[in-house]
Amino acid sequence: MRKTVQIVLTILLFLSLTRQTFAQNVAGNSAKISYNSGNNTELDDYFQKRLAIRKVMEKYQSPLINSVDDFMATCITYKLDCYLLPAITGTESTFGRFIYPNSYNGFGWGGGIIMFKNWSEAINTVGKGLRENYLNKGAKTPDQIGPIYAESPTWSSKVNRFMAELRREEENLSLYMKANQVEL
Repeated sequence: MRKTVQIVLTILLFLSLTRQTFAQNVAGNSAKISYNSGNNTELDDYFQKRLAIRKVMEKYQSPLINSVDDFMATCITYKLDCYLLPAITGTESTFGRFIYPNSYNGFGWGGGIIMFKNWSEAINTVGKGLRENYLNKGAKTPDQIGPIYAESPTWSSKVNRFMAELRREEENLSLYMKANQVEL
Protein backbone atom coordinates (compact mmCIF):
# COMPACT_ATOMS: atom_id res chain seq x y z
CA MET A 1 0.00 0.00 0.00
CA ARG A 2 2.75 2.47 0.98
CA LYS A 3 4.68 1.78 -2.24
CA THR A 4 1.53 2.41 -4.30
CA VAL A 5 0.94 5.75 -2.55
CA GLN A 6 4.55 6.79 -3.23
CA ILE A 7 4.27 5.84 -6.92
CA VAL A 8 1.01 7.77 -7.36
CA LEU A 9 2.43 10.83 -5.60
CA THR A 10 5.60 10.71 -7.71
CA ILE A 11 3.59 10.52 -10.94
CA LEU A 12 1.37 13.43 -9.89
CA LEU A 13 4.39 15.53 -8.98
CA PHE A 14 6.11 14.67 -12.27
CA LEU A 15 3.04 15.59 -14.30
CA SER A 16 2.68 18.85 -12.42
CA LEU A 17 6.32 19.82 -12.95
CA THR A 18 6.32 18.69 -16.59
CA ARG A 19 3.32 20.88 -17.44
CA GLN A 20 4.83 23.89 -15.67
CA THR A 21 8.19 23.48 -17.40
CA PHE A 22 6.55 23.04 -20.81
CA ALA A 23 4.42 26.15 -20.33
CA GLN A 24 7.42 28.21 -19.33
CA ASN A 25 9.53 26.95 -22.24
CA VAL A 26 6.79 27.82 -24.73
CA ALA A 27 5.63 31.13 -23.27
CA GLY A 28 8.87 32.43 -21.76
CA ASN A 29 9.55 33.85 -18.34
CA SER A 30 6.96 36.60 -18.62
CA ALA A 31 4.08 34.15 -18.68
CA LYS A 32 2.44 33.10 -15.48
CA ILE A 33 2.88 29.43 -14.77
CA SER A 34 -0.45 27.81 -14.20
CA TYR A 35 -1.46 24.24 -13.70
CA ASN A 36 -5.09 24.02 -12.83
CA SER A 37 -5.92 20.69 -11.30
CA GLY A 38 -9.62 21.41 -11.66
CA ASN A 39 -11.75 20.99 -8.58
CA ASN A 40 -9.28 18.62 -6.96
CA THR A 41 -8.66 20.68 -3.83
CA GLU A 42 -7.28 17.56 -2.13
CA LEU A 43 -4.40 17.47 -4.60
CA ASP A 44 -3.84 21.23 -4.25
CA ASP A 45 -3.86 20.82 -0.46
CA TYR A 46 -1.32 18.00 -0.74
CA PHE A 47 1.11 20.12 -2.80
CA GLN A 48 0.77 23.14 -0.52
CA LYS A 49 1.49 21.02 2.56
CA ARG A 50 4.43 19.41 0.77
CA LEU A 51 5.85 22.83 -0.12
CA ALA A 52 5.30 24.15 3.41
CA ILE A 53 7.17 21.21 4.96
CA ARG A 54 10.00 21.66 2.47
CA LYS A 55 10.29 25.41 3.19
CA VAL A 56 10.44 24.85 6.96
CA MET A 57 13.00 22.05 6.52
CA GLU A 58 15.12 24.40 4.39
CA LYS A 59 14.88 27.11 7.06
CA TYR A 60 16.28 24.76 9.70
CA GLN A 61 18.86 23.23 7.30
CA SER A 62 17.34 19.83 7.98
CA PRO A 63 18.94 16.61 6.73
CA LEU A 64 15.33 15.47 6.24
CA ILE A 65 14.85 17.87 3.30
CA ASN A 66 14.92 15.01 0.79
CA SER A 67 12.37 13.04 2.83
CA VAL A 68 9.39 15.35 2.39
CA ASP A 69 7.69 12.84 0.07
CA ASP A 70 8.18 10.14 2.73
CA PHE A 71 6.45 12.38 5.28
CA MET A 72 3.58 12.96 2.86
CA ALA A 73 3.21 9.28 1.90
CA THR A 74 3.22 8.28 5.57
CA CYS A 75 0.62 10.88 6.52
CA ILE A 76 -1.64 9.62 3.72
CA THR A 77 -1.04 5.93 4.47
CA TYR A 78 -1.75 6.24 8.20
CA LYS A 79 -4.22 9.14 7.98
CA LEU A 80 -2.14 11.50 10.11
CA ASP A 81 -2.03 15.27 10.23
CA CYS A 82 0.73 15.91 7.68
CA TYR A 83 2.44 18.32 10.05
CA LEU A 84 2.57 16.01 13.08
CA LEU A 85 5.62 13.94 12.13
CA PRO A 86 7.73 16.88 10.93
CA ALA A 87 6.78 18.82 14.08
CA ILE A 88 7.89 15.92 16.27
CA THR A 89 11.29 15.91 14.53
CA GLY A 90 11.47 19.66 15.09
CA THR A 91 10.86 19.13 18.79
CA GLU A 92 13.01 16.06 19.30
CA SER A 93 16.04 16.82 17.11
CA THR A 94 15.68 20.22 15.43
CA PHE A 95 14.38 18.46 12.30
CA GLY A 96 16.92 15.64 12.39
CA ARG A 97 20.00 17.82 12.93
CA PHE A 98 20.83 16.54 16.40
CA ILE A 99 20.60 12.76 16.57
CA TYR A 100 22.77 9.84 17.58
CA PRO A 101 25.13 9.41 14.59
CA ASN A 102 23.66 7.33 11.76
CA SER A 103 20.57 6.45 13.78
CA TYR A 104 18.13 8.31 11.50
CA ASN A 105 16.03 8.69 14.64
CA GLY A 106 14.95 12.32 14.57
CA PHE A 107 11.83 11.44 16.53
CA GLY A 108 13.34 10.40 19.85
CA TRP A 109 11.52 7.11 19.18
CA GLY A 110 12.29 4.51 21.84
CA GLY A 111 14.12 7.11 23.90
CA GLY A 112 16.17 8.04 20.84
CA ILE A 113 18.25 4.86 20.96
CA ILE A 114 16.43 2.90 18.27
CA MET A 115 18.45 2.77 15.06
CA PHE A 116 16.85 2.94 11.61
CA LYS A 117 18.42 2.10 8.23
CA ASN A 118 17.38 5.44 6.73
CA TRP A 119 15.01 8.37 7.13
CA SER A 120 12.28 6.63 5.15
CA GLU A 121 12.20 3.66 7.49
CA ALA A 122 12.16 5.97 10.52
CA ILE A 123 9.31 8.10 9.17
CA ASN A 124 7.19 5.08 8.24
CA THR A 125 7.86 3.24 11.53
CA VAL A 126 7.02 6.24 13.69
CA GLY A 127 3.95 7.09 11.58
CA LYS A 128 2.66 3.55 11.88
CA GLY A 129 3.45 3.52 15.62
CA LEU A 130 1.61 6.79 16.17
CA ARG A 131 -1.44 5.49 14.30
CA GLU A 132 -1.56 2.11 16.06
CA ASN A 133 -0.39 3.01 19.58
CA TYR A 134 -1.66 6.55 20.02
CA LEU A 135 -4.38 7.71 17.62
CA ASN A 136 -6.23 4.39 17.45
CA LYS A 137 -6.27 4.39 21.25
CA GLY A 138 -7.76 7.89 21.54
CA ALA A 139 -4.68 10.17 21.77
CA LYS A 140 -5.31 12.35 18.72
CA THR A 141 -3.69 15.73 19.49
CA PRO A 142 -0.16 16.62 20.62
CA ASP A 143 -1.62 17.51 24.03
CA GLN A 144 -3.04 13.98 24.33
CA ILE A 145 -0.01 12.26 22.76
CA GLY A 146 2.61 14.17 24.77
CA PRO A 147 2.20 12.59 28.22
CA ILE A 148 2.53 9.13 26.66
CA TYR A 149 5.22 9.92 24.08
CA ALA A 150 7.64 12.07 26.08
CA GLU A 151 8.77 12.72 29.62
CA SER A 152 8.96 16.48 29.11
CA PRO A 153 5.86 18.40 30.21
CA THR A 154 6.63 20.97 27.47
CA TRP A 155 6.78 18.43 24.62
CA SER A 156 3.23 19.03 23.35
CA SER A 157 3.57 22.82 23.42
CA LYS A 158 6.75 22.55 21.32
CA VAL A 159 5.11 20.17 18.84
CA ASN A 160 2.11 22.51 18.63
CA ARG A 161 4.46 25.45 18.00
CA PHE A 162 6.15 23.67 15.08
CA MET A 163 2.77 22.56 13.69
CA ALA A 164 1.62 26.19 13.83
CA GLU A 165 4.81 27.28 12.03
CA LEU A 166 4.14 24.73 9.28
CA ARG A 167 0.52 25.92 8.95
CA ARG A 168 1.66 29.56 8.75
CA GLU A 169 4.09 28.61 5.99
CA GLU A 170 1.26 26.88 4.10
CA GLU A 171 -0.90 29.98 4.51
CA ASN A 172 1.93 32.24 3.30
CA LEU A 173 2.44 30.02 0.24
CA SER A 174 -1.29 30.12 -0.46
CA LEU A 175 -1.37 33.92 -0.24
CA TYR A 176 1.70 34.19 -2.48
CA MET A 177 0.18 31.87 -5.06
CA LYS A 178 -3.10 33.82 -5.09
CA ALA A 179 -1.32 37.18 -5.32
CA ASN A 180 0.78 35.94 -8.23
CA GLN A 181 -2.07 34.04 -9.87
CA VAL A 182 -0.29 30.70 -9.55
CA GLU A 183 -2.59 27.70 -9.55
CA LEU A 184 -1.63 24.15 -8.83
